[in-house]
Amino acid sequence: MKSEPFYALLLTLLIVSQSAECHTFPNDTIPAGRKISITGVGDIMFGTSFPSPKYLPPHDNPLILLGTLADTLASADIAFGNLEGSFLDDGEPVKKCKDSTKCYLFRMPERYASALATAGLDMISLANNHFGDFGPTARKRTMQLLDSMGIIYGGLTEHPFSILRKDSILYGFCAFAPNAGTVSIHDLAEAETIVKYLADTCDIVIVSFHGGAEGSDYQRVPEEEEMMFTENRGDIRKFSHTVIDAGADVVFGHGPHVTRAVEVYRERFIAYSLGNFCTYGRFNLQGPNGIAPVIRLDTDISGKFIAGKIIPVYQMPGSGVRPDPDRRVIRKIRELTALDFPGSVILISEDGKITYK
Repeated sequence: MKSEPFYALLLTLLIVSQSAECHTFPNDTIPAGRKISITGVGDIMFGTSFPSPKYLPPHDNPLILLGTLADTLASADIAFGNLEGSFLDDGEPVKKCKDSTKCYLFRMPERYASALATAGLDMISLANNHFGDFGPTARKRTMQLLDSMGIIYGGLTEHPFSILRKDSILYGFCAFAPNAGTVSIHDLAEAETIVKYLADTCDIVIVSFHGGAEGSDYQRVPEEEEMMFTENRGDIRKFSHTVIDAGADVVFGHGPHVTRAVEVYRERFIAYSLGNFCTYGRFNLQGPNGIAPVIRLDTDISGKFIAGKIIPVYQMPGSGVRPDPDRRVIRKIRELTALDFPGSVILISEDGKITYK
């Protein structure tokens, strides 16, 4: 028997289908040869005022943390990121810790939300283990702020997916995680229902997941479920293939806080972990945790992968994200992709270009 949230989801689909700009036929107004540029980044957390304002960025300015990368994101047709936390000026955490100096709970000031719009982000995943740190009030306030800026989001039980029309293209977005209050990464049937609906409705469907074990010991993509302590973090390889089989065009993963391999499966692109993109104050940025890719994809108007580019970035404690002249994450992705997907249909060059073999 299906759970109550699943039936609520079906009701949501019915309501949305009556109000969204839907079509189930090719969009004849779009030139067949048009390319779509889609950029994806990993975790975003602009500092936290909890447990102390000392964890906020210099000059109380989150844009300092983005540097020149804001222009890179804004130049894409669609830009995606994972919001690792919520926006709320005041409030106590719902999660309880014995020692708040050692427990990681993220509460970004509400005024920081505008940095997402300035950077040109179009869609945000809220499906992760920190979005619920400060409870329903923070969840609701963050959604209000994103709505006010026209940034779509998904991944919550109360808001599983979104649809966006931009430049004549209709995009569908949904997100999944193993955490309370999120759409479950474990319920593949529910994921298929959402993705199939979006695929029937939209030109391009982008899926995000928060899954896999965390840290530098977990850079590989196994062919099984991953555990972190007692929590099942999902079988992300199986999940990614399942949602593409259901109609997804791009899959962006995050959760391990390190970069993982990439894959093209059935002409659709998967990044298994985009790592820590722009995080400040309370993140481990040592070694592989401090390097990350900005993935820029070119697809056709149906979402098929054409080519891509890895833009290497890095962070150091106490500073923002910067381009990496040493290209460390490109070497890492080349290495991991060769190990985990030896039959890969793509080549990754030393300067980060992703092409078919």
